[in-house]
Amino acid sequence: MSDILDPLRHRRQLVTDESAFGKDRFGQWAERFARFFGTPKFIVGQTVLVALWIGANGFLIVHELHGKAFDPYPFILLNLLFSTQAAYAAPLILLAQTRQADRDKAGGEADAHHREDVANRQTELIQQNTVITAATRANTEQIAEVHRHVTALTEHFGIDMGD
Repeated sequence: MSDILDPLRHRRQLVTDESAFGKDRFGQWAERFARFFGTPKFIVGQTVLVALWIGANGFLIVHELHGKAFDPYPFILLNLLFSTQAAYAAPLILLAQTRQADRDKAGGEADAHHREDVANRQTELIQQNTVITAATRANTEQIAEVHRHVTALTEHFGIDMGD
């Protein structure tokens, strides 16, 4: 892709997962995990699991198999599973947020670098335009001077130029 047609070329040169963030497999896994935690698929899946858990225990309790319920009310094992899930989820989500913040910072630095490059290029173009304008002005003055000389010569020799 041509640099002119690629508006994100300044970011692609400076921001890659490998160059800015390493190949940290655990960090990448944490990001996938944190992203999955925020999906409807996870929420629905967890809701179904909890409903099945409570339903299975309720069924065993209602059918007078209280001794066979694997997690009788108040569902202490289920609470332990939620606590364990939260204990692992929170640091993984924080790690994912930290990596995203690092990516955002690197992207911001790339944007700042790009803006600086654009400003420098604009300054160069303005300077080049100033030089071209001065050259055009000098050429215009020379053309006017040549025109005056040609007009003077044609008048001196009586030549009709068809003006």
